[in-house]
Amino acid sequence: MKVLGKEDTNQEKKNVNYLTAKEVRRISRENRKTTDEFEKTRERKNVSVDEYTTIMKNNDNLMEVENLHTYFFTDIGIVKSVSGVTFDVPKGKTVGIVGESGCGKSVTSLSIMQLVQRPQGQIVEGQIRFDFDEYIYDLAKIPNEKMQQIRGNEISMIFQEPMTSLNPVFRIGLQVDEVIELHNHGMSKEKIKNRTIEMLDMVGIANSEGVYKMFPHELSGGMRQRVMIAMALSCDPKLIIADEPTTALDVTIQAQIMDLLRNLKNKINSSIMLITHDLGVIAEMADFVVVMYAGKVIEKGTAKEIFHNPLHPYTVGLMASRPKIGGLKAGKLYSIPGSVPNPVDMPDYCYFKDRCNRSMKKCNGAYPPEIYVSDTHMVACYHYLDSEEEKHD
Repeated sequence: MKVLGKEDTNQEKKNVNYLTAKEVRRISRENRKTTDEFEKTRERKNVSVDEYTTIMKNNDNLMEVENLHTYFFTDIGIVKSVSGVTFDVPKGKTVGIVGESGCGKSVTSLSIMQLVQRPQGQIVEGQIRFDFDEYIYDLAKIPNEKMQQIRGNEISMIFQEPMTSLNPVFRIGLQVDEVIELHNHGMSKEKIKNRTIEMLDMVGIANSEGVYKMFPHELSGGMRQRVMIAMALSCDPKLIIADEPTTALDVTIQAQIMDLLRNLKNKINSSIMLITHDLGVIAEMADFVVVMYAGKVIEKGTAKEIFHNPLHPYTVGLMASRPKIGGLKAGKLYSIPGSVPNPVDMPDYCYFKDRCNRSMKKCNGAYPPEIYVSDTHMVACYHYLDSEEEKHD
């Protein structure tokens, strides 16, 4: 299956912001051919289980994402939103995904859930291995009908903004009931309602029976987010993907929601993949941290390694941009200079080079490889290549 490269999509054009109608038609035509091939493979019926079963590299992991590529085939070219992402989610642990807007955090989570907008958005390469006890499935290749049984049951997602996730014309109880009923065939309506009220109680909603009958607009932002968490946890999932769950909430409610997630994770013995911009939340919640930039993982390790010994210049810049206690004495808030490269026309060298204050001649070469400075701490930066080579000599 051919995927257009940069040379194909950018042929005969100097700038993606200035395309002729002929160029747009050519790119659109080529993209349609590619996406049609992906869709044909996706929509096959009676797919053999052997095609999407695999084995875990480490049995202590619940999920292993390896070399994941998710592209969006647009009329101005291919947007490589996720380009070779690799990380693990250990059983019973919290993994924090951090990075600025547009770095591919949410697209990674949507790829895991198979919720990327198709046909324009496609997983073109890579594996997402998930441990279901009896089988190890590759979620990148699993058929749609099988994924529908997994989504919400084994893997649940808490979305950024609850008001856009909850249906405004249905009462809260009916929306949570629907999730439980979908994955528990044969359960009576009375038991479904009792389970819903039990979940609303579990997430700290005092008047659970009253909230059951309310519409989303009758609740505050914090209450709506609690309902979304109740919905996500109603089937005791193994993995909870929390995509910036506290973005629209005030600081006090943020702390309550984070405490709630931590306690519920321990109660149902699940793992959390936490996506956020807030480094404070990551420091408090995460066991492991993955730092993303322009669709790639540029550093990953334990929370202690990332916060006490950040290696990549981008990670160092993120840490320096945190507000410091001390008011005016703390000085001006640091901002990383420059901007992210154009996702349709990514450079051949390190994506961060043009913004980096430590760039050197070697950085003009190919994109730096993954360099492990310890068993758990990885960085993609040429500054640490020499030490890696010395370690293997």
